[in-house]
Amino acid sequence: MKAMQDVCADLATEGTELARLVADLPPGQWSAPTPAAGWTVRHQVAHLALVSHLVDLGVRDPAAFEAETAPVRKDFETGMATRLAEGLAEPVPELLRRWAARRAAAEQALAGVPRREPVPWLAGPLPASVLAAVALMEVFAHGQDIHEALGVPYVFTDRIGHIAFLGTRTRDLAYQARGLEPPAEPFRFELTGPSGVSWAFGPEEAEQRIHGPAADFCLLVTRRRHRDDLALAAVGTAADQWLDIAQTYLGPPGGGRGRIGQYQV
Repeated sequence: MKAMQDVCADLATEGTELARLVADLPPGQWSAPTPAAGWTVRHQVAHLALVSHLVDLGVRDPAAFEAETAPVRKDFETGMATRLAEGLAEPVPELLRRWAARRAAAEQALAGVPRREPVPWLAGPLPASVLAAVALMEVFAHGQDIHEALGVPYVFTDRIGHIAFLGTRTRDLAYQARGLEPPAEPFRFELTGPSGVSWAFGPEEAEQRIHGPAADFCLLVTRRRHRDDLALAAVGTAADQWLDIAQTYLGPPGGGRGRIGQYQV
């Protein structure tokens, strides 16, 4: 159960730190544009409140989750936009209260589930520990956008190890999002965490290999940085091509981020 406790604790810490960052923002900064085109800081927080709600609902009431997310599964972009609009209609103080309550509920719900127990999610059921990593990835990814919008550097910690793991586990999402056939051969990922710890995923003998800083890998798979701005290296044609399309979240890939200094979807 320790692995489950670890990811839940790291999810709570990441959420608390991001909430602290936005807690006392002056009104004008809630409208600050983020690197995601058309999204302000307020959009980012509203999205995270929605994600927390869906995680909590998936754990506590699978039938209600299926009913509530049916429009999203039918049309991901339209369904998510409709739900997001509900959060955006709230005054900022109410949005912050709702996000805090939903974060706490989701964290508590996940912590009470055996790590391998399947929980409903938008792309299909996930083991509870993987869903917790997905929730952490969402906070990390949208937190990057908020940090950039506010001009506050993000401090990387080994909490990103869960996101690195998720990025390797969801390798094939990048292909599926583009209607491509994933390669049959496995990849080997060798990453270095912020503390200097080494993380390795995939068969040691795999010919397709990716290595570099885990921070850069997490920025890549959440599509928060252009590949050319990151110190990641690939061995093998398939691995090299994957670095151009990698993503670890459900939904359309969009155009990806431009190089540093450019804001693109």
